[in-house]
Amino acid sequence: MTFDWQIAPLNRELVPEIQQRIDQKTKPLGALGQLEQIALQIALVQQRKRLSIERPLMLVFVADHGIAEEGVSIAPSSVTQQMVFNFLAGGAAINCFCRANHIPLKVIDAGIKHEIKPAPSALILHRIAAGTRNFAHEPAMTLAQAEQALTFGKEFAEAELAAGSNLLAFGEMGIGNSSSAAAILAAISGAPMETCVGLGTGINSEQLAKKIALVKQGVERIQDTSPLNILCEVGGFEIAQICGAMLATAQAGRLILVDGFIVGAAALLAVSINPNARDYMIFAHRSEEAGHQLMLQLLDAKPLLDLGLRLGEGTGAALALPLIHAAVSFYNQMATFDSAGINADITSGNPSATTSGTLA
Repeated sequence: MTFDWQIAPLNRELVPEIQQRIDQKTKPLGALGQLEQIALQIALVQQRKRLSIERPLMLVFVADHGIAEEGVSIAPSSVTQQMVFNFLAGGAAINCFCRANHIPLKVIDAGIKHEIKPAPSALILHRIAAGTRNFAHEPAMTLAQAEQALTFGKEFAEAELAAGSNLLAFGEMGIGNSSSAAAILAAISGAPMETCVGLGTGINSEQLAKKIALVKQGVERIQDTSPLNILCEVGGFEIAQICGAMLATAQAGRLILVDGFIVGAAALLAVSINPNARDYMIFAHRSEEAGHQLMLQLLDAKPLLDLGLRLGEGTGAALALPLIHAAVSFYNQMATFDSAGINADITSGNPSATTSGTLA
């Protein structure tokens, strides 16, 4: 199977026109800081004068990892299934934050070890297998499995976008998945393993040393460093499906809200597959997980929040969404100096911009 991702780069010729609109708002130049950058990015994506966030949706992909058998986490793989029940019952942190911010949440079983039978109607079944194989000793998945996972993610995202969403936020859960994310980061960056591998769920120093050694063992096996092969060698089914969904979202010209370290690994793969996907990504927060700082640097990303989070689930993305709404609100509704009748010189130094008249 060959994926031909047709992702258009953003039209940077629109930047002066959009920046002029932002600079003419009733504030000193740059006074809204990063919110101005987010508004600019959304305006470049949507290419119209009035921006909107429509039917934003949180997608939490869940899967298990064979490397969890090695004791690289404080919890066994059975906890993944238990957390799925928790998500469906509305009791997890991501449920709380989605409720607080009025974000619909969908949970996708991408391949948990302990299948839930009968599956509740609220659980979306995109199972590839009952968890990946142990990548410390063999490839995590076959090429066919990787391609199926990318396809599942692609088709699911396309369906949600067709239903009216223009922003998809991504979360994940899976015991052992910080090992997979660290391995993906190490394989793509070539950085020292100690930089890429972190404490995950809160392991002790002895477990960390073992985790570093095991991840290193898996990464050293990789000869072909193409994104698809890296995914096969050390990836996870949830990471693969998120990657496919991100690429489909970018291909559709819609916004991607990236959570933390694990979702960031999917983003890193997506950008490695098609660099234009980066244009559509907004990064929610800076995780406490070791390696996330490097990951953000590789993605040239400036996250919206730095709250010391290291939970995953999409929690950082859910917390960041109100800031995106705020950026859209000021861009659409904030008065300009002219419309407010304010004669102030606080825009002194504002570069002139030639409007192209191409924003709808």
